[in-house]
Amino acid sequence: MASSGSLCSRPDFLFTGCFLATCRALSKTPAALALNQTQHCKQLEGLVSAQVQLCRSNLELMHTIVHAAREVMKACRRAFADMRWNCSSIELAPNYLLDLERGTRESAFVYALSAAAISHAIARACTSGDLPGCSCGPVPGEPPGPGNRWGGCADNLSYGLLMGAKFSDAPMKVKKTGSQANKLMRLHNSEVGRQALRASLEMKCKCHGVSGSCSIRTCWKGLQELRDVAADLKTRYLSATKVVHRPMGTRKHLVPKDLDIRPVKDSELIYLQSSPDFCMKNEKVGSHGTQDRQCNKTSHGSDSCDLMCCGRGYNPYTDRVVERCHCKYHWCCYVTCRRCERTVERYVCK
Repeated sequence: MASSGSLCSRPDFLFTGCFLATCRALSKTPAALALNQTQHCKQLEGLVSAQVQLCRSNLELMHTIVHAAREVMKACRRAFADMRWNCSSIELAPNYLLDLERGTRESAFVYALSAAAISHAIARACTSGDLPGCSCGPVPGEPPGPGNRWGGCADNLSYGLLMGAKFSDAPMKVKKTGSQANKLMRLHNSEVGRQALRASLEMKCKCHGVSGSCSIRTCWKGLQELRDVAADLKTRYLSATKVVHRPMGTRKHLVPKDLDIRPVKDSELIYLQSSPDFCMKNEKVGSHGTQDRQCNKTSHGSDSCDLMCCGRGYNPYTDRVVERCHCKYHWCCYVTCRRCERTVERYVCK
């Protein structure tokens, strides 16, 4: 097993810290030391007791969580590649800057995406037969439409949501982990992530018939790719609501800071702390800065040189790119291509 120094030791880091840090350590573990015995669960520092119990009774689930961790990192970096905050700090687990430690809209996104990712991975693992405790999702009760029939193997979303919530929400239900406001925010955003996953379930079909006539289609319910769920959550990130922990009746609740006449919507991401503009490097506020980030000179969006470089200007440089060209199809059945080189002008922020 990886040494304990490579794993996190603070339970409240789970999903913005321990979840990813533990899984990064697991993903580098030699095959001979795979997580295949219940006593290995105790070696995963940062897990609360409920997660250890879940690990012991569902060892196969931990390998699925490793896969989910990798997917979170890739999906997060891909979704924010064109913005000043580009999710780069997710690679620093468990030594995060304040962009993910505080209750910012960035941490809101990562919590939501992480919750969606683990349920997504579990649902898909059921379909592929990697988890003995589940199988294909249930056949829908409603008819699939004219010319269609239910078949195939549906993603088991209900099992994924159930087990994913048990694992990802456990740290927020422990009394000693963080402030009540932060726990409520993280629980809410994790549920928003799972809601986005539910919304991604769609009917997928495969054609059958003579000579591709598609006279009948076999259909099943399948989840969209995690990158599509991340894109949905990014839209919610951009319109996230700042909240405060305020007494309402006999208990404190999270309510919109500027619109506390209405309750928080179940579909919106929420955050407690404002984010920096991420223009300049400042670890005290959790900003990596945008110096040396590549920008798009012709864009008018968030990746434009004006916005990405925060008005500081940019430096041009040329890059030589080798790519396939002059491709030719040969009967039957292969393609040959030449390799062409061209010079591309790129720009980086000052």
